[in-house]
Amino acid sequence: MAMVSVIATVKNEVASIQELLDSLAAQSHLPDEVVIADGGSTDGTLERLRAERRLPLRVIEAPGANIAQGRNRAIAAARGEIIAVTDAGVRLHPDWLRHLLRPFRERPETMVAAGFFLPDPRTPFEVAMAATVLPELRDIRPERFWPSSRSVAFRKSAWEAVGGYPEWLDYCEDLIFDFALYERFGPFAFVPEAVVYFRPRPTMRAFFVQYYRYARGDGKADLWRLRHAIRYGTYLGLVPLLAGLSLGVHPLFALGYLLGGALYLRTPYRRLFRLWEGYPWEDRIRMLGWVPLIRVWGDIAKMCGYPVGVWWRWRHRRGLRRLRGSTGLSQ
Repeated sequence: MAMVSVIATVKNEVASIQELLDSLAAQSHLPDEVVIADGGSTDGTLERLRAERRLPLRVIEAPGANIAQGRNRAIAAARGEIIAVTDAGVRLHPDWLRHLLRPFRERPETMVAAGFFLPDPRTPFEVAMAATVLPELRDIRPERFWPSSRSVAFRKSAWEAVGGYPEWLDYCEDLIFDFALYERFGPFAFVPEAVVYFRPRPTMRAFFVQYYRYARGDGKADLWRLRHAIRYGTYLGLVPLLAGLSLGVHPLFALGYLLGGALYLRTPYRRLFRLWEGYPWEDRIRMLGWVPLIRVWGDIAKMCGYPVGVWWRWRHRRGLRRLRGSTGLSQ
């Protein structure tokens, strides 16, 4: 089998980096090398990385680099023909790499393999968060699944062919990279057994920041216009319209809130009923209440972040046209 390099980026991840290193060292198929780019940690992350002795680890110091820049530097330095990408803040299943490499072993023409991620909640709030924002396997269409760079592998030649991760994006960079790979090489090999465990955000504040940044990235990258338009139309148009109709025409119009809420929350609640096993009923009641709050809070974060990204894109439109022309990416 071709040489395999696992790469990741970190910045101030001293609280989570050990779990990643431990799960890498416990892999049933060990990588030939691990390359981690540090974006300028000041919390002891670098010292923790340098102390690692179980893995063939190289650390690249890249102060000020964003995630895309860090990944590109790590991949450029990697010696492997196959690059497996993961991230700080996750825990890898012991067979993660073995499963992720399977398509490359079985079908030599494979260019990209997409792994999956599952929630790793530690508190009742995180269970509700996971149910609200993280998909289950049954929610996925494998032929159109865009893998997070928490769990993906590709040939280094594929990375070179599409120009690497887009360094002009601070968020959503992995999605644009996925689009470029798909456009160039076609559907990915989907490997749901290649699992990483991802801890949901532990507070509403951290969640707001995360989704604000995601939506800002959508605006910068010109992604999901219709989704964002529907969200604005619902909150700024339909919600006040139903309020006016229920107050001014007939109270039965308020049933629209119940119907809309049931449709909007049915998937999170379906996931919740599986995730809350083992928790006492008091926690379950709290989880039931947290789900709609998390859902609405996330929508507010997106509605705040998206126009900021759109404005950034408009201000940088000339430079972006040149970038798109140089990469050949039509998305």
